[in-house]
Amino acid sequence: MNFDFRFMLEAFPTLLSYLPVTLFLAVTSMIIASVMGIGLAMIIRSRIVVLTHLAEIYISFFRSVPTLVTLFIFYFGIPQLFPGVSMMSAIAATIIALSFKTAANLAEEFRGAMSSVDKGQMEACLSVGLTRWQGFRRVILPQAFRVAVPGMSNYLVMLIKESSLAFTVGVTDIFAQTKILASNSFRFLESYLAVALIYWVVTILLTLLQKRIEHRLNSPYQ
Repeated sequence: MNFDFRFMLEAFPTLLSYLPVTLFLAVTSMIIASVMGIGLAMIIRSRIVVLTHLAEIYISFFRSVPTLVTLFIFYFGIPQLFPGVSMMSAIAATIIALSFKTAANLAEEFRGAMSSVDKGQMEACLSVGLTRWQGFRRVILPQAFRVAVPGMSNYLVMLIKESSLAFTVGVTDIFAQTKILASNSFRFLESYLAVALIYWVVTILLTLLQKRIEHRLNSPYQ
């Protein structure tokens, strides 16, 4: 069996040095997508005819298009239509593409979470003098966020994995460095197994963090 265990162990420090790039792409995209997702969910719930239809078209499109196609549209296609953004970096294009794609999925997640909050709570907010925005921000959104945490965690894990597509536009993240390492050494199994273990450990840590956040948010209701 031609498996170099020592090479795999020596690959970890090299690969881990590029993990911050992967986490930066995923976390930044998640923050932007969450804001966009909440906005889309609120638009759909508002039932304003034109805006609701536009939001539904947006969600339908980005949920249907593969992430790689979305990335190529933003990196190669948009500069063709708007030469002014031709200097957009590969990292910026990756973050925008991942954000737009994930926002479409999170919009449905947030919409379902908001619907799970009893409508009477907004009526109670209005009855004590709060505006609809204050009631949403102080009462509805925190409860919806508690319901949405598991789904958000899943999408963050998905973003960490999908950020590996950034190598197709020239971003050197942990996966791109793995490809370089494997090509230079011809130790493909060792290199890809090493990066697989890193992804696995990151996912385990995020799962533990998710459970901790869930426990803390659910403690007032227990």
